[in-house]
Amino acid sequence: MTAPRNSLDIAKPPAATRVVAAMSGGVDSSVVAAMLQREGYEVIGVTLQLYDHGAAVHRAGSCCAGQDIHDARRVAEQIGIPHYVLDYESRFRDAVIERFAESYLSGETPIPCVECNRTVKFHDLLGLARELGADALATGHYVVGSELPNGRRGLFRAADENRDQSYFLYATTQEQLDLLRFPLGGIDKAQTRALAAELGLGIADKPDSQDICFVPNGRYADVIERLKPGAARPGDIVHLDGRVLGRHEGVLRYTVGQRKGLGLSTPEPLYVLRLDADAARVIVGPREALSIRQIRLRDLNWLGETALDALPPTGLDVAVRVRSTRPPREAKLLRDDAGLKVELATDEEGVSPGQACVIYADAGPGARVLGGGTILRPELPLPASPQGLALALS
Repeated sequence: MTAPRNSLDIAKPPAATRVVAAMSGGVDSSVVAAMLQREGYEVIGVTLQLYDHGAAVHRAGSCCAGQDIHDARRVAEQIGIPHYVLDYESRFRDAVIERFAESYLSGETPIPCVECNRTVKFHDLLGLARELGADALATGHYVVGSELPNGRRGLFRAADENRDQSYFLYATTQEQLDLLRFPLGGIDKAQTRALAAELGLGIADKPDSQDICFVPNGRYADVIERLKPGAARPGDIVHLDGRVLGRHEGVLRYTVGQRKGLGLSTPEPLYVLRLDADAARVIVGPREALSIRQIRLRDLNWLGETALDALPPTGLDVAVRVRSTRPPREAKLLRDDAGLKVELATDEEGVSPGQACVIYADAGPGARVLGGGTILRPELPLPASPQGLALALS
């Protein structure tokens, strides 16, 4: 006779279920650990030290800093669970920080949180959970994990659309999803804070993380220049028609779609259209030149049942997000001679290489995540000479 499912959808009583709780020191992960402990699960708290936090101990708005480790330890002591701090600095630097810097220098706008989840958190930490004999790894992410008809687990948008973190978790593999649990996916942040207060946690009013953990005050260029001294090359700011309009101090200081901070005086507003890292050029032009309908991807992670090599000729109806702050938009996923591509139902502006294109089953609330990939640089002819060559968009 099959045992009834517990609140984590595991066929065991809570007392016989071992759970590793990933504790960042914030409100969300602390509430998850405390909730599960109160429900009677055997909870083991784990915090990852991901970078040299000496300069960040007193800086609010980042995760995994010194104060956060202290807060995670204090919560674990309060609720009476074992707690371990693991030094993953070397792994994090190689897998996340170095790749972040290289991506920016190549003219992309990367998302290190996706890479961190893909490698350190949901790969290495899951490996540790298995070594500890855990039945699940629980996190404080706002996303829903539910069992599918085939017995595997699917990933879905959170109930609170304003807190939904599915965009950052698209690279989670099926094997990882089967072990992961997200207890906060069905509630909103106000309810989480209320739970923190109810549980008597001292971090109930702690501010949310805002910055990328290793980027103080959002100053990406400063971090990259420290990691790669001399790598930022100055160059020209070039209009799409070939005119040189100004100079810049490195493409890493710009992102596609940017309008402010270009340092140009022109009668019409100009936007960054492309970062030509090889030639150290920032290509600018009118807003309409930002609009695209087709996106190609690399490093695709697929969680859907339809095999990618068996897509219908007319494509698969999906919805996609090209920025974490944008809602899903209707699209088609197709295969052609060049590989997989996404065709948007309407134009999208500011699609930046290095960002993620996350694919959903539909554009509605609670939609299932089918996968996603890293956006490749869209086709855009570059000015062939610095003076007077007019080019049309393809």
